[in-house]
Formats: sequence, structure tokens, C-alpha cells
Amino acid sequence: MKNYDVVVVGGGHAGCEAGLVCARMGKKTLLVTMTLDAAARMSCNPAIGGLAKGHLVRELDALGGQMARNIDATGIQFRMLNRSKGPAVWAPRAQADKAAYSVLMKQVLEQEPNLELKEAETTAVLTSAGQAAGVCLSAGLKISARAVIITTGTFLNGLIHVGEKSFPAGRMGEPAATRLTDSLKKLGFETGRLKTGTPARVDAGSIDYSLLKIQPGDEIPVPFSFFTPRIKQEQIPCYIGYTNPETHKIIQDNLARSPLYSGRITGVGPRYCPSIEDKIVRFADKNRHQIFFEPEGRHTNEVYLNGIPTSLPEDVQEKMLRSIKGLANVNIIRFGYAIEYDYCSPTQLGPTLETKLIDNLYFAGQINGTSGYEEAACQGFMAGVNAAQKIDNKKPLILDRSEAYTGVLIDDLVTKGTKEPYRMFTSRAEYRLLLRQDNADLRLMPYGYKLGLIPRETFDRLEKKKKGLTLGLKQLAQQRHQGKTMEKILKQPGLTIQALKQKGLLKTDLPDDVLEQVEIETKYEGYFRRQHKEVKRFKQMENKNIPLGFEFVSIHGLRKEAIEKLTNIQPVSVGQASRISGVSPADIALLLVALEAGKKA
Repeated sequence: MKNYDVVVVGGGHAGCEAGLVCARMGKKTLLVTMTLDAAARMSCNPAIGGLAKGHLVRELDALGGQMARNIDATGIQFRMLNRSKGPAVWAPRAQADKAAYSVLMKQVLEQEPNLELKEAETTAVLTSAGQAAGVCLSAGLKISARAVIITTGTFLNGLIHVGEKSFPAGRMGEPAATRLTDSLKKLGFETGRLKTGTPARVDAGSIDYSLLKIQPGDEIPVPFSFFTPRIKQEQIPCYIGYTNPETHKIIQDNLARSPLYSGRITGVGPRYCPSIEDKIVRFADKNRHQIFFEPEGRHTNEVYLNGIPTSLPEDVQEKMLRSIKGLANVNIIRFGYAIEYDYCSPTQLGPTLETKLIDNLYFAGQINGTSGYEEAACQGFMAGVNAAQKIDNKKPLILDRSEAYTGVLIDDLVTKGTKEPYRMFTSRAEYRLLLRQDNADLRLMPYGYKLGLIPRETFDRLEKKKKGLTLGLKQLAQQRHQGKTMEKILKQPGLTIQALKQKGLLKTDLPDDVLEQVEIETKYEGYFRRQHKEVKRFKQMENKNIPLGFEFVSIHGLRKEAIEKLTNIQPVSVGQASRISGVSPADIALLLVALEAGKKA
């Protein structure tokens, strides 16, 4: 039996980040996946980032992950979304050359010291004395490991639906993993079924682009990665179109043939990314829905129709698409489909993403009920870091809700759970004014540096940026014009720090990225001050730790529901306990009294 420190099961976005970070932290790591050529494959939309998701990618990069560098190298269009709104919701997004993205990630995996790759199906998790001890592969081969990270995506008993047809698959053209769920159930894990879907891909040569609205990239694209000086490659435009009443009637007339409405699909789908069938039923008052025509790469004619995922029969899909302006003569290369798959309730995990049932076993990505490449990648990275730290008997990395969107993501999952595919939104983060995409390096790079994942020269640049920010704020406070400080002048609506500099009112030689931080800190200073006070109160509750194995049933007066929820989740702090659904403020008051009495005792 071959021995490793860590075995990562799955080669999607979560698995790649988990495997890379474990290897980079010096652990002998094996990544096992069913198709190596599909490493970090974009099963659905060919893009990285977007609202809140872009924040996750920049946080991952600041910590030392790979995704941001990969998209910077293979992106075909870059846009900063929400520029007309406040900086808290600015979000980078990039169209990817999906084939190039996957190829580059596989090269990165292959070239990483300490990381080995194996193409095989994992059929079981091996355990010993309540701890993960390795995995069993389809050929009967057993692999020994000190920690196991499961990142299986949509492959656990994956079942694809297209109209009246259904067949097992992890995604189109790839086999499902049919035995691993049984192994997890035997270990005691609670599983459920979720569903997601994807739209048709069509031939660019069959689209009449003159009937669509062009959507170019940013003139000066902003990189995702703090390691990328600038984006050099030429950008490719996307286009916007719409469904219409005729499209909706075709769908409505064929709902009985949709597996969503015929009862063949039992898994719960994503609320915030519904199929086009769901859209016309749930939003019957709307006479059109937006479609983004997104090229899948530089060297392919395939175009992804973002906004109309569907599992309708192939003949209906063709009729539906031909009713859309610009698609009258469309050639469909790949039909849309829905896929159902198994997941494990994430409340069975602790905040390190280690399972509560089996020590040294970690879950990351869609197995935890999430959707999205970005959510998966962040979970894979955090699971990998914490597996490596535990092997070395070091303190885990747990980011709280006031530090990162990544902290919000994991806390939501392990504290509240999910019954539908979870997606990150800016509205989920209470402290989003402080958790901006532009300051992810200032917030999180010190963690990455301490873990040995950020090089010294990069960290030195961060320290220089911090000093520049302090100096810039000082310059604004000290320099004056007509009796007013530059700080007060900059706070006026419509004025920018670059305008003050160009007019000669502000004398500074600080770089543009630092000046952008100075402007944001100045204009929103009052809001930030209030949010820092909120964070201080939040930290007070987070710092009230609950001892491991605390018996909530011993608290006199605690309601039965609260006892059940607290015992099931096993919160690590009073703050986490207060966020559990079904636990009231009165329950928290009793918990605080019990903890204080325990301290005195």
C-alpha cells in the first residue's frame, strides 16, 4: 500500500486548489480524479468571478491559491462589474478560454513538487479508529493517507436529464462515481440530492450578431491576481440578446415534457440560477429574459447561452432557440441538460471543513451543497490548508465573517446548512464595506505569507502598499486649498483623487493602486468607522469560546429545540451559536450564564 500525507479525491476547482496547497505546504499529496484531462474543467459557464464570486477569487489569490493566476493567463474578456455603484460591490469577472484554462491548470498540477496525479475512480474512504486512513480505488488498489479531502463535484451518483431521457454521468461525456456515496453512508453521513443545469452551446457562425447588442471588455482590464502586473492579451466581445413571448409559449406548451415538471427530477435546484422553464413559470409577468452570448474560447466556435439553462427535449430546445432574435438559423453543437447528484449536509462539518464523524476527513465544493467554481475553489484551499496544519499539529486557519467572504461562505454552510445549491452574494456579508475585492491583499495576504504560500518579495510589496496608504491619507489631511484640506475636498460628490492630482491640487507620487485605496478610505470613512464598531461587537461574541464536547442538555431552562440544534452543530463560539436557526436570544443568554458558571467552577 502506497503512503501519502494527503489524498485529494476529485480534480475540479476544489480538488485542484486542495491538492496544490497541500503540496505547497510540504505534504506528500496524491490527487485522484476520474479524468485527468478534465482538471478544473468549466462544466457550466466559461467564466470566473462576478458579483461576490470575484471577491472570493481575489481572497483566494491573497492567501496563495491558483485560480486568479489561471484566469489572468487564459481570460478572453475582463470586466469590473458595478463600477457605477459603491466600491463594496465592485466585482471582477472574466470570460475564460475554457480549454486553455483546464490545460494550464493540469500543467500547474503536473509541475508541482510533492503532488502526484492518478486517474481512477475512488470507491470508498478507509478508516481506522474513527480516523480517515486512506481511500480504495476502483481496481481494488488501497491508498494510505493521514488525511483525505473529498471534492467530488456533481459526480456522486450523477444523473443527467434531457427531456424524457436520463442516464448516469458526472457531467456530459464523463462517467458518474457510483460507489463512494454508499461508503459515506456506511460511515454515518447524511446525504441528499441537488440539481443544477446548463444551457445549449451553439455555433458562432450560425448567429446573426447584427441583431444583438455588443458587450466589450474594459478598456484597461484589471487583473484578478495580485501577482499579475497587467493583462496583455487581446479581448473578445460578448453579446446580449433576449427571449420573447413566442419563446415563452413554446416552453409553456412543452412543460409536461420537461423532467423538472414531469416529476423525474427530485433534486432541489438553485434558486438564484433557475432554468428557463422555471423562469417563465415563476416570472410569468415578464415578457423577456436576458441572454449573454459568451464565446467559450479563442480557438472554438462554441458560444455559451448564459441565462437559459434547460433540460427540455432536444426538439423543443431547437424550436425554442430558433424563436430568439439572432438565432433563427442556429446550429446547436451541444444541447442543454440538467444533472442531479448526491451531497452531504454541511452541518456535519466543523469550521475547518473537517467532518465531525471522522477525524482527518474533509469535504469541499459541491459535496457541501454549494454551486460555483469560486465557492468550490475557496473551500478546497481552506480544507487543504487545515489538513496540512493538522498533520503538523499546528493551529487551523479559520477566517471569520468580519475577515473574508470565504469566512462568510464556510460559516453559512457549517452553521446554517443548506437545502438548495448555495451561491455567494454580497448581501450575505454583514461587513461587506470592509470586505472589498480591492483590499483582499491587505486583509488576507499576511495569513498566506505566514503559511509559506506568499513569497517574501510579494509580501514586501504589500508592506510598501500599507505604508503608501498611510502616507496618502496623511497627505490629504495636511495639504490644503483655499483653507480646506484635500481630505474634505475629496469627500465632495463627483470629485476623484486623480482629478485633484491632475489639477495640481494634490501633490503626491504614490502609485495608482494606492491612490485608489486612499480615495475609498477617505470617501467612505464614516461608514467604515461604524462598521468597525459593529465588527468589534461581533468579535466579542466570537471570542467567547464553547469548550469541545460541551453538554448543552445540562443548561437549565434551555428549550428542547435549542438543545437539539446546538448539540447537532456543536458551535465553537457563542457567536456561531447565535447564528444557528432555531436558537433564540433567550437561549444565548442562558448559554452565556452557563459558560460563566463553568469558568468560575
